[in-house]
Amino acid sequence: MALTFGKLLKPFFRLSSDDFPKLATERYGQNDDMDQIWLQFEPVARHLVGGFKTTLDDDRFEVLVPHLNSLEGDFRGIAYEGAGMGLMLLDSLGPWKKRLMPFIAGPGAAYDWLLYIGAGLVLPRAPIRPKRFLATLDPFLRWFVMDGYGFYEGFFNGERAVNQHRLPARITDTGYGLRAFDHGLGRSIWFSTGANVERIVSTISTFPENRHGDLWGGIGLACAYAAGVVDREAIKTLRDAAGPHAPQMIAGAAVAATYRMQTGEVAPHTDLACEVLCGLSGALVAQIANVARQNLPKDGREPAYEIWRQRLAEQFATSTVGQLERQEKRS
Repeated sequence: MALTFGKLLKPFFRLSSDDFPKLATERYGQNDDMDQIWLQFEPVARHLVGGFKTTLDDDRFEVLVPHLNSLEGDFRGIAYEGAGMGLMLLDSLGPWKKRLMPFIAGPGAAYDWLLYIGAGLVLPRAPIRPKRFLATLDPFLRWFVMDGYGFYEGFFNGERAVNQHRLPARITDTGYGLRAFDHGLGRSIWFSTGANVERIVSTISTFPENRHGDLWGGIGLACAYAAGVVDREAIKTLRDAAGPHAPQMIAGAAVAATYRMQTGEVAPHTDLACEVLCGLSGALVAQIANVARQNLPKDGREPAYEIWRQRLAEQFATSTVGQLERQEKRS
């Protein structure tokens, strides 16, 4: 096989699925439940890293796409996210050829949001100003790049981003990007805590109150999209712990369901999270969320993406409260 630019880069960007549980253990210590949970998280990490490395090996779409599509449906999207990482890295260090945007506009269209998240996972190490890069992207989807950025910082720079609550200086001029960053930071907390309810609540409680809502939004997305590692009661406990920020958590779950259905990769844990948080199946949540995306205003003080999330929070938080009240009356 020919030596490609991506292969030349691989020694400088070493990443292993083994890194993820090691980092989680360093932060939260050795816990029996973490060992068990990471057995379930391991395929997620492995497919993410695999998608990244496969893309660096050969970024030709006619080679990359058949490989990604051959993977198990539940993890295919994660592999596409890894491909987004690889394409972003190649674009940023080899500017003579653009790969990411043509891929999103073409064979990767169904996984557009995950490709954006993957690009965000690489952005902290890319020689590109985040604000300038965001300006070149789809106005609605670009915030997923900052979501990916937040996940990277939360997981790989946890001391600074999670323990010290520090924001990277490079993103302070990105406006709403700071909030999207916290969505990704919330997702990183979900993974690094091993989805443990007590550790999640304890970690978020240390942040300034004005960041809690967006962090819970990330928890909701991770809960509904990632490997199913929590049961119905744990999701209820998380929802209750979110308190006034439960609507943001609910909106995160609705976002996850929307994009799960976009690729046709329905997962039981997505249905479970949606039933608990939104009161409906994942498919119905996605249908309603797609309707809520219609007739959004152009970006103003708040971007259209945030208006959509607010609509989701209002729609599903109201219906879930009503459902809970009816259940209490019956009992």
